[in-house]
Amino acid sequence: MTSFSLCMIVKNEEKVLERCLKSLAPYMDEIIIADTGSSDTTKKIAQKYADKVYDFEWTGNFSDARNFVASKATKEYIYTADADEYLDADNQKKLAQLKQILLPEIEMVQMLYCTKAEFNTVYNFEKEYRPKLYRRLRAFQWIDPIHETLRIDPIVYDSQIEIIHEPQSDHSKRDFDALLQAGLKERLSKKLHHMYAMELYHSGQDEDFVKAIPVFEQTLQQDSREMDTIKEAICVLVRAYRIKGDIPKFFGYALKDTATVSSAEVCCELGRYYESTGELQEALIWYQNASTETESILDIATSQTIPQEALKRLGAY
Repeated sequence: MTSFSLCMIVKNEEKVLERCLKSLAPYMDEIIIADTGSSDTTKKIAQKYADKVYDFEWTGNFSDARNFVASKATKEYIYTADADEYLDADNQKKLAQLKQILLPEIEMVQMLYCTKAEFNTVYNFEKEYRPKLYRRLRAFQWIDPIHETLRIDPIVYDSQIEIIHEPQSDHSKRDFDALLQAGLKERLSKKLHHMYAMELYHSGQDEDFVKAIPVFEQTLQQDSREMDTIKEAICVLVRAYRIKGDIPKFFGYALKDTATVSSAEVCCELGRYYESTGELQEALIWYQNASTETESILDIATSQTIPQEALKRLGAY
């Protein structure tokens, strides 16, 4: 039977941490938790379950914290968890079975991350595979009968374990701060760029969009950027400049979007602008385009509920 180290980073998670640890503790051979500055009872709860609880000074970088806590693990596999997730009884059984039968050549196990609609503030989906369990020490192997090379791609197993994600607090401000600082320091990866744009559209406040302007303007200055990344940046900038009241830049970026295949996000922003100026027929045209002629790239609501509600509000039907 394989051995598991549960490694977590936490901050002010007293509402959800015990639920998480109760569901996972019976299947873990050690529990290691790094607290990044809690001011509630999070550390007390952690100490009831964990073998080791560390204070980790927050650097603004989640990877720093993850790497620190993983460096303290001693078992064969590391299980990573966030405090606002847990396993129900059925999936606890699946994890127990996995622990019994996990083949040594498997280096990473993916599990289905499940966020119910009422808790879903960022994504357009309710289930997605995420790597949750990985071998602590990896053995590299030579492959190919000639011109041999080291295998660098991990052997991944997609399990049917479903992790229930039910956040009880909004972490968006913390996430926006981290994404903004990362984007101001250096060019964001394609993944982080997409996450930043999506999170802004799902839970960003007006000030978050305005603060993000330098990051996404930098995207358009990079000639090598892929079209989908450029479109994401335009969506953010169109909304940011509408919020800011810079109408020339608002229309300038909106025109860049319509020069290719328009996005529902930009159509909604044009609809909002014309509705705010009292040009209701023009607003209707853009809301209709968002609803029936274009697709969303960041927020599915921009091609569904947002324009549909606007059309009703303006008396289209």
